[in-house]
Amino acid sequence: MKVLHCINSLSMGGAERLVVDLALFLNKKNIEIDILILKGGESPLLEKLNPTTNIQVFCLTQKGSVYNPIHIFRLKKYFEKYDIVHVHLFPALYWSALTKLFGGKKNKLIFTEHSSNNTRRRYWLLKYIDRKIYKRFDAIITISKAVDKNLKKHLGKKFKSRIHLIYNGIDVNTILDAEGYSKTEIDNLPEEARVILQVSTFRYPKDQKTVISAMKLLPKYVFLLLVGDGNLKQDCEKHAKDLKVDDRVIFLGLRTDVPKLLKTSDFIVLSSYYEGLSLSSIEGMASGSPFLATNVPGLTEVVENAGLLFQPKDHHALAKLIISLLEDPIFYGETVHKCINRAKEYDIDSMAVKYINLYNTL
Repeated sequence: MKVLHCINSLSMGGAERLVVDLALFLNKKNIEIDILILKGGESPLLEKLNPTTNIQVFCLTQKGSVYNPIHIFRLKKYFEKYDIVHVHLFPALYWSALTKLFGGKKNKLIFTEHSSNNTRRRYWLLKYIDRKIYKRFDAIITISKAVDKNLKKHLGKKFKSRIHLIYNGIDVNTILDAEGYSKTEIDNLPEEARVILQVSTFRYPKDQKTVISAMKLLPKYVFLLLVGDGNLKQDCEKHAKDLKVDDRVIFLGLRTDVPKLLKTSDFIVLSSYYEGLSLSSIEGMASGSPFLATNVPGLTEVVENAGLLFQPKDHHALAKLIISLLEDPIFYGETVHKCINRAKEYDIDSMAVKYINLYNTL
């Protein structure tokens, strides 16, 4: 079986990380697997693939746009070499479907839906086009109950038999077995500092501003580390300065040492307006620290009754939860225990076996 994963790029997003981790895992199971990206560029994920020389990474363009329709014709020569083409994200979704429409009929086409919402679903014309596009896929994978429910509502009953719910997973042991830094190794933090960490892109629907606002209400020995990059980063930097907490908010950019940072931190937060099923949330729960997240689709079902939830934009509630954890070691320990147990339910082994089973049925 030869499988090609197709995605827009290998930037440090959840879908991109899933593609790389899944490719590495399936490769160990003797499945011939390669990755095709619409646009290249530097990425820590490429470094993760470098030691595995038998996974090829193809790139359609280094400087062009992922939205260029010419990709429809560029994809065909790659697709025809594989039994299964597994696609992730928009616009790779559209270009892959149209490639199949214009002659790529031999292989099976799969799409993984990573988000519980998108702007196309708000307009009747785009919704109509979406249904035509999704019809070209032999199977559609959803990664959480919220994603599954919303996609079925969007596409209608005719697609029900093609949609398969497979929860995202991570290599839980990579997080559990990681060793952290000393606090002083991170931007010369004081050893007695208590550290909050959020790992996410600086793009909508992520909401780092709420976490930054909470810093105004927290003790001076609490620091915030923000890992990631994106178009909203400068806005968040300005927000920290405006609130005069920029001396305690550290923007770390893209990092390849996230497991070590997770193990160094005292609290892991994911503030977002919605998610598909966030790999960062699972990693956060496996970290050995309390995990706190917004009570929104894609997070609630993963975190509820394990980590702690707060309402979107409610920095007061977030700060109150963190202070409660700071002041109550028993509450802190109980939350950590529940989070680790929940994370183990989302191990990559279980996810990958379900993917393999689906590939074999097509």
